[in-house]
Amino acid sequence: MSAARDYPPPPDLIEGRVAWVFGDDFDIDLVIGVENIKSYDAEFLRSKVMQAYDPTFADRVRPGDVIVGGRNFGYGHPHYPPMVALRDLGIAAVLAESFSPGFWRGETYNGMPLLTVPGITDAVTTGDDVSVDWRKAAVTLADGARLHGTPPSDRVVRVIEAGGSLKLLLAEHSRV
Repeated sequence: MSAARDYPPPPDLIEGRVAWVFGDDFDIDLVIGVENIKSYDAEFLRSKVMQAYDPTFADRVRPGDVIVGGRNFGYGHPHYPPMVALRDLGIAAVLAESFSPGFWRGETYNGMPLLTVPGITDAVTTGDDVSVDWRKAAVTLADGARLHGTPPSDRVVRVIEAGGSLKLLLAEHSRV
């Protein structure tokens, strides 16, 4: 297993496209295939990411793109390689109707903005332009319509700004 990745915090305003819209109860491990969940090799994961759904996915994702999920997004065991693969491609946030608690805890710990935004799956399709103010959980669609979700708590904002929980804890305790 390689060293942990160092992801910078997202910009205040994430501007990109919807890279993919997942349905309800999506197991995040399926992004790379369950047989690949123990790998952290970036090139290997890139070759596997979304192959069962769209073999062109890795080539068309750009930094700042987001993924969208339905209810209970990320259910199953909270393995990190699927989100490592997506982050390495440039995915900057996950917007969903709701999240599996284990997935939410794990990815928030890693500094990924996960925003609960009711109605998001009906409002967007793959390829749509979006602008996301992650601190306010406000999503502006290409036509100017806005959706409002549940803003992250002050603590979660600090975790995301720090680049993850470990970095925040180290920074807080180094000041003591």
